Amino acid sequence: MTLRFGTDGVRGVANTELTPDFALRLGRAAARVLGGPSLLVGTDTRVSADLLASAFAAGVMAEGVDVELLGVLPTPGVAHLCDRHQACGAVISASHNPFADNGIKLFARGGRKLPDPVEARIEAELAARTAPGRAGAEVGRLVAAGTDHADYVDHLVGALGGRSLAGLRIVLDCGNGAAAPLAARVFTAAGALVHVIGDAPDGLNINAACGATHPAAVAAAVRSWGADLGLAFDGDADRLIAVDAHGEVVDGDHLIAVCALDLRARGALRADTVVVTVMTNLGFRHAMAAHGVTVVETAVGDRYVLEALDRGFSLGGEQSGHVIFRDLATTGDGMLTGLLLADVVARTGTPLARLAAVMTRLPQVLLNVRVAARRPDLLEVLAPAVAQAAAALGERGRVLVRPSGTEP
Repeated sequence: MTLRFGTDGVRGVANTELTPDFALRLGRAAARVLGGPSLLVGTDTRVSADLLASAFAAGVMAEGVDVELLGVLPTPGVAHLCDRHQACGAVISASHNPFADNGIKLFARGGRKLPDPVEARIEAELAARTAPGRAGAEVGRLVAAGTDHADYVDHLVGALGGRSLAGLRIVLDCGNGAAAPLAARVFTAAGALVHVIGDAPDGLNINAACGATHPAAVAAAVRSWGADLGLAFDGDADRLIAVDAHGEVVDGDHLIAVCALDLRARGALRADTVVVTVMTNLGFRHAMAAHGVTVVETAVGDRYVLEALDRGFSLGGEQSGHVIFRDLATTGDGMLTGLLLADVVARTGTPLARLAAVMTRLPQVLLNVRVAARRPDLLEVLAPAVAQAAAALGERGRVLVRPSGTEP
């Protein structure tokens, strides 16, 4: 086995690293560990989605578990359906990566990301010799699934509690990904006037100069259309990056800050606590301290944020734009976050720029250093240099060195 679970499933170049053979074997291993009777499978819009979804589904069915193919659906949409139907699930997506990459994310029954021990069991099954599958009437079947996804749309709009976004002009950048079939429908149903870009996926243009990783596109559209705000989703729509009416980026740290203080003002921020990761800007911590909000810190990855939220908290997320409203979802949801952010703007009558000013982003540099191969001892080798840099910064700053769980 060459691929392993990272912070968000398994990823690689489709059909060379992440091959149909691997997808089939992963499907078999997942079915053996997670069990049945059925497993839901959704995809984003990559050209390799059908190839890998078919192979993965075949592996699942070989172990006697039925498969419901959902078609193109955001990762949080699959998680929602897993929660609603108490089923396991999988999403064929590489999130914000380029179109040539793909990945497989797995959900346990109830729509939760897999904990480390369960991933380890699946990896052990992959490494073992595959036993013969089921035969005869015991093999799994493909179950017919609708692609309207009205249940997920209703869930999103229902999060507003009957409130309306009427009067707001919003630009939606779907990143030519999984949000494309649904975003306009959701925000229009919520009452907003919308202008949509990045909604013409062709299998090759997902995340290409658009979406959450390229906010310049939505910023330009906001300025030219005179919108109140813009919302940009990544390829599988589990993260959101916003821009204000001036086209200035409002990242995940600011989104969480705005929503945390709004929930606290309404008595809905449980324990007056918010959960973030080690990547969160130092300015966020200062802002929360100034308003009496406790900050709980986790490792990078929304599943670790979720684990902390399950200790009795209601809001958490990452600088990248994964935001989890625990009372409403089991994972980050870009469209849900966008709706609730727009609701704060509409309900308070306050422009997004002024809301986001509650937090001052301190200077922060993020450098990605590509490595030729994984080095399990690399952090140990770098530890003296990291300690020296941390000592030099003292209380004025911080340094963090970590391996990526999704890229080399």
